[in-house]
Amino acid sequence: MSYITEYKKKTKNSAKLFAKSLKLHVNGVSHNIRYYEPYPFVVKSSGGKNLVDVDNNKYTDYWMGHWSLILGHAPSKVKESLKKQIEKSWMYGTVNEQTILLSELISKAVPVAEKIRYVTSGTEATMYAVRLARSVTGRKIIAKIDGGWHGYTSDLLKSVNWPFTESESSGVVNEEKIVSIPYNDLEGSLQILKKHAKDLAGVIIEPVLGGAGCIPATQDYLRGIQEFVHKNKSLFILDEIVTGFRFRYGCLYPTMKLDPDIVTLGKIVGGGMAIGVMCGKKEIMEYSNTVGKKKSERSYVGGGTFSANPSSMTTGYATLSVLKNGKSIYSKINNLGEYARKELSKSFDGKVIVTGKGSLFMTHFVKDGITEVTNATQASMCDVKALRDYHFKMIAHDGIFFLPGKLGAISNAHEKSDIKKMIQ
Repeated sequence: MSYITEYKKKTKNSAKLFAKSLKLHVNGVSHNIRYYEPYPFVVKSSGGKNLVDVDNNKYTDYWMGHWSLILGHAPSKVKESLKKQIEKSWMYGTVNEQTILLSELISKAVPVAEKIRYVTSGTEATMYAVRLARSVTGRKIIAKIDGGWHGYTSDLLKSVNWPFTESESSGVVNEEKIVSIPYNDLEGSLQILKKHAKDLAGVIIEPVLGGAGCIPATQDYLRGIQEFVHKNKSLFILDEIVTGFRFRYGCLYPTMKLDPDIVTLGKIVGGGMAIGVMCGKKEIMEYSNTVGKKKSERSYVGGGTFSANPSSMTTGYATLSVLKNGKSIYSKINNLGEYARKELSKSFDGKVIVTGKGSLFMTHFVKDGITEVTNATQASMCDVKALRDYHFKMIAHDGIFFLPGKLGAISNAHEKSDIKKMIQ
């Protein structure tokens, strides 16, 4: 029996529901990456490390809500906090104490977060970070990484998917104001940045490439870029939406002795609810203060109807409180990640390169003489179809869920036995 046949046999109710979804939604989904062939299963519940679909199939989950659920699905302390908040109401549309409590935690854990602005998605956070950089410097060009993903904002929707020279979308304008630099190649990156130095507003970088292959940046690379950017009086922006609170309590950048001007956060700091965060140095963030300023003097950074809503603030606060008071969580999940990378590499006997850091990992099936994966170009040259097939086989046959082609995230709900099962 083929894995597709096996999958279809066990997901008949999902097939029926997804047929309805196709009639109502573009490609049946509300996020492009959630679709995979022949159709995605439909989830009815989740808890701990597991997803349960409408056919009552249970999957050990390594997608973990777009990597946001570091404590697992519906952890008890977060759930109880949300229940108490919902009794009071879940949306105010006004200033609330829950926001202040969450910001106190973030500002103490993230040194650069001298001022904070909440939105409801990572896309909005990076969109505003770019606008702020342009306002502060009076310049227009933003540099990003080949393969770097910062959401769907038009300001950064360039060189995301291979081949990086092709436009990502119709309808995107002013692409000449975005330049792309090669990850972990300091000399090549500096050559490009120097060409655009006069109009360079800022550089935005993920310290670990997420969607482009789960690839950590070297400290020398990031520090070299930062040195150029600061000498050029441009802004150094770190996108820590994936990495913030993932490897340690706080951001990754202090461990690399970096001094960013703006940091964007999301995912984990929302505790499973919608959130995006832009934070940074006070003198920079104050450009978004509209009080007493002309239009030409301000950076118009809003939020949105649901920004800093008490539900997201409550789940975020509960999650960070658990992480702050249970720092052994990090040693546990980081060790499990190291174990996964080591054992997967061993199991495939040279056929794969397993990238990642801490509790994040991704398996690349090598071909065409690829001997390392340190940037998105090398990741794209690996056998992407083999990776998707490998992930789908685990969904269909083994009750293990990776979003096909994407990296895996280990949560506190996972145990070593789960990793052993995946390796087996």
